[in-house]
Amino acid sequence: MAIPIDTQKLVDLPTLEKALAVASARHNHLCPRQVLGARCAIAASAALELEVPRSDKRLLVIVETDGCFVDGVEAVTGVSVGGRTLRVEDYGKIAATFVDVKADRALRVAPQTDVRTRARDYAPEQTRRYFAMLHGYQRMPDDELLSFQWVTLSTPVAAIISRASARANCNNCGEEIINEREVEGVREVLCRSCAGEGYYWETKG
Repeated sequence: MAIPIDTQKLVDLPTLEKALAVASARHNHLCPRQVLGARCAIAASAALELEVPRSDKRLLVIVETDGCFVDGVEAVTGVSVGGRTLRVEDYGKIAATFVDVKADRALRVAPQTDVRTRARDYAPEQTRRYFAMLHGYQRMPDDELLSFQWVTLSTPVAAIISRASARANCNNCGEEIINEREVEGVREVLCRSCAGEGYYWETKG
């Protein structure tokens, strides 16, 4: 399916510069992955025809890694984990899916696989690879920097967002479970940890 965006357009420099100023302030420096996060977010927002940054919950972003890339995404879009408009599914990939919750459309954006090499063409004055990427990523047209995929989420948005009033208690540990994240068995309701899906094991301190 064609992407509803002119992927050959020039970079939206005012928006990019503002976002990078916000992102770099968190680290006292600017890095290439912050640039990629900002560029992905700007392009996706344009494709979805959503104004950013947003103060509502219409835009949901699912990032596939943590770290500096996410700072660039947040700086453009205004999404946050605390606002439940940003989720991390750690696949170790520099990529993000931007979901227009109201229109039920989802666009996954990632860097082209050869951007590290091609960045040098846009920053020939830089002799070090790191700085070639840092500056080249800011100058490359969308169609040379990014790849776009319309996607369908494996978990529906309604299930991801859930209901603010949804609560249950684990029949094993007794802890409260919110956002409908419980695992329901034949005879009991368990939290994911007690159901064997946890990220930790209990040990003696």
